[in-house]
Amino acid sequence: MFQVGDKVFYPMHGAGIVTAIEEKDFRGEMESYCLITIPSSHMDVMLPMKKASQAGLRSIVDRQAAKKMLQGYYYAEQGSQLPWKQRFTSNMEKIKSGEFEAGLEVVSDLQYRNEEKPLNTSEKQMLNNAKRLIVSELALIKDISESQAEDLLELPS
Repeated sequence: MFQVGDKVFYPMHGAGIVTAIEEKDFRGEMESYCLITIPSSHMDVMLPMKKASQAGLRSIVDRQAAKKMLQGYYYAEQGSQLPWKQRFTSNMEKIKSGEFEAGLEVVSDLQYRNEEKPLNTSEKQMLNNAKRLIVSELALIKDISESQAEDLLELPS
């Protein structure tokens, strides 16, 4: 279970901090809810504790694991040779999984593709969304600003 102050990642929303755990009456039953503040989107999310794992809520990746994943990040070509529809579906599944490494794969793949040929509107939007999610987690992992975290994802020239 999560506790106040824990740094967590909520798929499709980003990384945040558990700011409160509250008991609320829901249809005559008391349930525990986790209040998560997500700094990157200036949003608070309230999630029933019993649905946290089902929703994909997880602790953020530790600093060492993030460092290792970032080292293998540049110029990976995972899905770039798949037909557009398969690549889009595969990348969307990776983003929805909420896994840090899967999100990095999406960003890496789409940045690599964009270097070769400009992305279509859907993939540009997917790249921006995947980057936003990764940046939000990197900022909390490394305790840096989001712009500094974004710089970590820039491809070397």
